Amino acid sequence: MPTDAAQPGPVLLYDGECGLCQRLVRLLLRLDQRGRLRFAPLQGPAAQGYLRQHGLPVNDFESMILVPDWARRDGPTALWRTEAAIAALREVGGFGAVMAGVFRLVPRAWRDAGYRLVARWRRRVFGAARLGVLARVEWSGRFLD
Repeated sequence: MPTDAAQPGPVLLYDGECGLCQRLVRLLLRLDQRGRLRFAPLQGPAAQGYLRQHGLPVNDFESMILVPDWARRDGPTALWRTEAAIAALREVGGFGAVMAGVFRLVPRAWRDAGYRLVARWRRRVFGAARLGVLARVEWSGRFLD
């Protein structure tokens, strides 16, 4: 079995200190019956290594990033903001894929403008992430850090 670092498949990089981001990760974990999508907080070693490798800011946690294949993360194929969210929803399938289709109907410029607005207010509205909320035993293997 490959190590987490070498295991292929999509990985969603998210703000590990954000309550809204934590809720989104919980939703994706529940919807992903196949267990394909994995996660890494932007503040953690795996995501920080990815950001450094690609010359991206290591202190900007307002963007969600989906790396479609972690085993091939050297390439420039990552998706950002709403494109990342839509791809993650599509990846989990079922109701997530339906939600992805609905979000895809909204023009990208509008979606990303809404994303930036929510990103600016998310901590004030949803608060900080709570410890232990993502710590279910059945989810432990889904996180890189």
